[in-house]
Amino acid sequence: MPGQHRGARSSAGLHESTFVDHLTADGLLRRWESRRHRKHLTDSTAQGSTWWAPHARGWWIAVLFAVGSTLFALGALPPYAGAVGVRWDSATYFVGSLFFTTAAFLTYREAVDAGPLKDNPSRRRVLVFQPRRIDWWASAVQLVGTLYFNVSTAAAMIVNLAAQAENRYVWRPDAVGSLCFLVASALAWYEVCHRWVAWRPREWSWWITLLNLLGSIAFGVSAVASYVIPATGELRDAARANLGTLVGAICFLIGALLLLPERTEEVDPDAAPGGERPARP
Repeated sequence: MPGQHRGARSSAGLHESTFVDHLTADGLLRRWESRRHRKHLTDSTAQGSTWWAPHARGWWIAVLFAVGSTLFALGALPPYAGAVGVRWDSATYFVGSLFFTTAAFLTYREAVDAGPLKDNPSRRRVLVFQPRRIDWWASAVQLVGTLYFNVSTAAAMIVNLAAQAENRYVWRPDAVGSLCFLVASALAWYEVCHRWVAWRPREWSWWITLLNLLGSIAFGVSAVASYVIPATGELRDAARANLGTLVGAICFLIGALLLLPERTEEVDPDAAPGGERPARP
């Protein structure tokens, strides 16, 4: 009957689902999806050029993530590190982490603003607690991860740290940040796919979340390889650490650039604003 719902839920309620199918009064089956709802919250969200739209928050999220990823990729290149020295290479990572944090904060605000009005009536609060929404968890955990990267990359600019101090102030925050990115990317992947395994290569969101998940795995490999052996003061595997960071940064860069066409993708003319469209079979 009209209004009946079914979807992948964390618990009861429309806003707590990754998707909900419902039958309209005219007999059409339509699908509400949480990511599409967030990315196309209003009719004006997708306005402007795909590649140049500084008035749009989604555009800034993509650009800031892309710049941060580029700086991380640059810092992971041995020729660059050899040319500028350890301190400037570390500074490159630190500046990149600031771009990550800014983009992650805008992503978090995007998720908060897409929440139900009863949970956020003014939509002006900086921090809210919406633990029953998967997109809130994904964006909040990602933001926390970027803050740990800020700490790690800032500490790395201090020269001649002892091995124990480097593990405590550089490696440990980096490992926690990488873990946060992995958790956030997995949640974002599930939000888009509504399950852990899916094949949807025609959707921008599928590619974006897949690339972010692969990038997070690569960052995790880099974090493990970056552990400083106390007895020698050397990294466990410097080559693998650099390669993991480089591969992860490239994945994040491509994923960030794909956010641009996702923002302006053609919306079904029969779809209602806020993420509804005809349901898949």
